[in-house]
Amino acid sequence: MRAVHLPENVGLGRARNAGLEHATGDYLIFLDSDDSLTPDALRAIADRLKETSEPDVLVYDYARTYWSGEAVRNQFAAQLTQEGPAPFRLDDRPGLMRVLMVVWNKAYRREFVEREGFAFPPGYYEDTPWTYPVLMSAETIATLDRVCVHYRQRRHGSILGTSSRKHFDIFEQYDRVFAHIDSRPELAHWRPVLFRRMVDHFSTVFLKRGRLPRGSRAEFLRKSRVHYRRYRTPGAPVRLRTRVRHALVRLGTHRAYRLLSLASRVRRQLVRRTKTLLRRTRGAALQLHYRVQLRLPLRADRAVFSSYWGRGHGCNPGALESAFRTWAPHITTTWIAHAEHHHTIPAPTRRLCPGTAAYWTALARSKYLVNNVNFDRRLVKRPGQIMIQTQHGTPLKRMGLDLQDRPAAARGTDFAELLRSVDKWDYCLSANRHSTLVWERVFPSSYTTLEYGLPRNDVFQQATSADVSRLRESLGIPEGAVAVLYAPTYRDYSRTQRRTLDLERLLRRLGPRFVVLTRSHHAYGAPLASASGDRLIDVSGHPSIESLCLASDALVTDYSSLMFDYASLDRPIVIHADDWEAYEAARGTYFDLRAFPPGAVARSEDELIDIFATGHWRGSRSAQLRAAFRERFCPCDDGRAAERVVRRVVLGETAGLPPFIPLAERHPVPSAAAARPVTPLATVPPPGAAVPVTENL
Repeated sequence: MRAVHLPENVGLGRARNAGLEHATGDYLIFLDSDDSLTPDALRAIADRLKETSEPDVLVYDYARTYWSGEAVRNQFAAQLTQEGPAPFRLDDRPGLMRVLMVVWNKAYRREFVEREGFAFPPGYYEDTPWTYPVLMSAETIATLDRVCVHYRQRRHGSILGTSSRKHFDIFEQYDRVFAHIDSRPELAHWRPVLFRRMVDHFSTVFLKRGRLPRGSRAEFLRKSRVHYRRYRTPGAPVRLRTRVRHALVRLGTHRAYRLLSLASRVRRQLVRRTKTLLRRTRGAALQLHYRVQLRLPLRADRAVFSSYWGRGHGCNPGALESAFRTWAPHITTTWIAHAEHHHTIPAPTRRLCPGTAAYWTALARSKYLVNNVNFDRRLVKRPGQIMIQTQHGTPLKRMGLDLQDRPAAARGTDFAELLRSVDKWDYCLSANRHSTLVWERVFPSSYTTLEYGLPRNDVFQQATSADVSRLRESLGIPEGAVAVLYAPTYRDYSRTQRRTLDLERLLRRLGPRFVVLTRSHHAYGAPLASASGDRLIDVSGHPSIESLCLASDALVTDYSSLMFDYASLDRPIVIHADDWEAYEAARGTYFDLRAFPPGAVARSEDELIDIFATGHWRGSRSAQLRAAFRERFCPCDDGRAAERVVRRVVLGETAGLPPFIPLAERHPVPSAAAARPVTPLATVPPPGAAVPVTENL
């Protein structure tokens, strides 16, 4: 690290030029003083440069990091996919021009920069005459689909958000861009795209409040109009919503701006009011339709299912829907899900979208209503209808009325409305005595608890080794690898997915035989990691968590209820409890997981690595802990839970239901790694690393 001190503040452009004069490496990267590189970013950049035969330019991703702690990845991250040939030219992937045109999300081959004579001009927007010419001139370009830079977003904005006449520098910067194109006839086909980007940029600067000093806005528009006419090159499509902004630059008068602004405001208000009127009219019509359907006869041969507020076929309702078709084939089943999840629904099952007339018809006239959350609060429970609340796991964290003193977890929950929904339940499923006691206290009502096990766990006792092999192959798990499923839970005190594990580092320390299947919680949506290669596989979008459990050899989680389901597989579980105190304070739990865990407990990343490296994750002590955990929480998960529910609720059988198979007599399908020994890795913990507590190994 060498610091180059300049006699005065000369701005970003000249400061970067000073750095260029001292650079001697093969590649150049730039980083603004208030931004930061992500862990191991330089290693990932170097590896990708080597993989792609050292291109002229490597484009990598960034995430905006806000003062609140939230991190949002670049919205055009899809343009950085590593699929397809690499390296390539800009003509092969023109979508890269949509990625933020800044200098600090790229690595540049120094010989290429020196040969082309690229340098930074003075003034604001100095990235513009660098990034466009660099991308257009590069013979070879590659991408890295990984967040390498955290782009800091200040609470009160950046220097470009301050009022100054320096914003007029943008005109000279685009003069330089078009001068570069004029000097390279082979780049002329890029003029339409650059012209559109220039107009977009001008309108953005003009419309951003506070950038242009008072009294200079009319002058800025006049200069914009001059540049519009000078460089006008039709050919690049302009989206409908940006045509008004282009008209503003084309006309170039403040009066035109005021007229366009007025027209735009009137249009927005008219569109908003029209949409509101249409929405209310449609809603009223649907509710009238629903009231009519409520007066029609109930259909005793119909059952409607849903899961997780309109997600796809799965969880306990999914297992019950399949059981309905097996044990009660006279019942016609319907599944409610948003259109993007319809592909997960089996062919014999009717598909419905929430909020449609058919949806309200199904809710009004179906005898059986099955969900793992509550249905629409406007649902009217008719006499003769039977509602089955399946729940979606065994509770470790506090639920229902127990959240009344937990504002971070409750987040404004209407507990009176919650209880009105609970009063509609006829049956509530439970996996064990612990769940029964919790549900009956936190969801008090007159429903009947069916302590029969969770239907979604039936597959763990029914699947075969051939099923496991097929699932592993479909996920791309290499033959002979140890697949670890990493599935952390939701944090009530964090608005974004909290990634405390460096999964790439974990894989490097454990060696090539380990693979991580990373699954983010559905409440966050974004993946936990930029999965790359064949050892870090993002399975966040996989429709079946049960299939992922079957394909894996071990589970790493924090406080997810998935551990209770996974325990019925009798496979190793490792708890990563690095923030137990914070989680307990925000959400609250029903028992101390560290005192009664289903396996080894790690309190840090180094402890987790050591647990796997030494083999303790599948050792005798872990097996003892898991056995005690299974005895308490898995007494009913013997593969016949769904059958019991259908025979009791639909067929009316109260006697002769299948008895529970004792734990000692169950034989869940073994993992792929269970049949082969895994020799512990001979690793030495890094200096300062904590050693796992003995009683948890």
